[in-house]
Amino acid sequence: MLTIFEAKRIITMDPSLPIATHIAVKEGRVLGVGPLEELKDLGEYRLDQQFADKYIYPGFVEGHSHALEGAMWKYLYLGYFPRYDPQGKYWDGCQNLVAIQQKLLQQAQQLPAGKPLIAWGFDPVYFDGERLDKAIIDEVVADRPVVVFHANLHLMTVNEAMLRQTNLAQSQIEGVMRTEDGTPNGELREMAAMHAVFEALGQSIFDEVASLETLKQYALAAQRTGITTITDLYNPLSDQGVAVLKEATSQTDYPVRLVPAMAALEWQSSQGIERVQQCQQANTDRLHFGLVKLMTDGSIQGFSARMRWPGYHNGQENGIWNAPPATLKQMVMDYHQAGLQLHIHTNGDEAVELMLDAIEEAQTLWYRPDHRHTLQHCQFISQAQMRRAAKLGVCLNMFVNHIYYWGDIHRQSTLGYSRSRRMQPLRSAYELGIPVAMHSDAPVTPLGPLFSMWCALARRTATDQVLGEHEALSMDQALYAVTLGAAYTLHLDDQVGSLEVGKYADMVVLEHDLYATTPDQLRDMTVHATVVGGQVHVVRT
Repeated sequence: MLTIFEAKRIITMDPSLPIATHIAVKEGRVLGVGPLEELKDLGEYRLDQQFADKYIYPGFVEGHSHALEGAMWKYLYLGYFPRYDPQGKYWDGCQNLVAIQQKLLQQAQQLPAGKPLIAWGFDPVYFDGERLDKAIIDEVVADRPVVVFHANLHLMTVNEAMLRQTNLAQSQIEGVMRTEDGTPNGELREMAAMHAVFEALGQSIFDEVASLETLKQYALAAQRTGITTITDLYNPLSDQGVAVLKEATSQTDYPVRLVPAMAALEWQSSQGIERVQQCQQANTDRLHFGLVKLMTDGSIQGFSARMRWPGYHNGQENGIWNAPPATLKQMVMDYHQAGLQLHIHTNGDEAVELMLDAIEEAQTLWYRPDHRHTLQHCQFISQAQMRRAAKLGVCLNMFVNHIYYWGDIHRQSTLGYSRSRRMQPLRSAYELGIPVAMHSDAPVTPLGPLFSMWCALARRTATDQVLGEHEALSMDQALYAVTLGAAYTLHLDDQVGSLEVGKYADMVVLEHDLYATTPDQLRDMTVHATVVGGQVHVVRT
């Protein structure tokens, strides 16, 4: 027997039938959409009216986030902004270094002697030039290793006890920040420097995605915000990790479809290609392998992104490559020729340029008509670069939440007035015909497609300044970017992202009509329920 869900209004994202009141679901897929009297001939049905006074939209698709969102909350949160964890618990933010010291001390007092203290979410850009270093940590916790991840996960600050367990004092690894006398000050930038800490600890925080509990918490956090398809866009694809991905998504009540991307820098290209192709044989309706994640530069607000002339507005030296440019270009060629899809971290415009060159070279030597390689974040990308992206068939998935969380910093310190207006140029991308999505990069910022839509419509910073109003989206465009647009970048637009016959019956249920609300109402709007393959998951409050 099929089920017909009734709603006050259903937005389908299907241009042939954009609005309806009923949707018929059979065997987890959409069988029909329209008025009830037109669906009765589909067969014996059960009318489900639990959403009769609510609004249904295609389930949101989060095209760039990390399963670490499900793991980080077992560590100490030191972010500037307050946040909610996957269980809905409220966590205060830390607005000064004294508050951070107090939380570190309190946490240390609760841990067994000698046990490392790990914290996350710290962002130095909010502290008016004050920089967390090993001395500030050692003032309150010196008897154990301390590791504080920065919000962007591209930097960390450690104390002296942690440094002593590494060889970083003698190392020439790029990214080890030092005092004037050459002594490490505790701040480590990008993967090579941070890897030394992981080796000393005997664990990498990025490996914690290989945990069933992590994936459960991640799914719960996604479901609370209306997401029905979510990525893990930096997964090592270890044996244990793949086994856990299969186990989690095989559970009938798992409330999301999961799309992991292999961390390319952790594999030789030939081995990585073989690994992804092997994993693809295990694809199911809830688990989809096939993506490859390539890291180029760092973050603009962390001054580790690679910037073209004139560089950083405040004169900071240029950022860091996560691998030599020649190596990165060769990896693009290798995975492109293997027929795999690349999702490429590019924050600065120099990184964008390098990857456009690499994709153009790969397409010239080995043409693929529908590769859908996607540049991720695109915090700063020029109009000329976007024209190249359009010509090359490149998708853009923009980190739109960045406008709120770091827009003020970019206006003042990293980019200046003119260039800060070009951050996340979503409207320009739409007008150039580029496939566009937008994302949260959780745990860097919280999961929340409705909040991302608000960012795209309002383009307001944390101090309520409008940043680049000419790049704002309409409601239609913003909704498309978190549904069908994001699905397209994942090569899943034939399965999710809209409510069309034959596609998975994945929906988000809201109390409100998005087209009858103001942009400001979006940012605090809550989700009533999601439906994945016809199975209802009511959000727990």
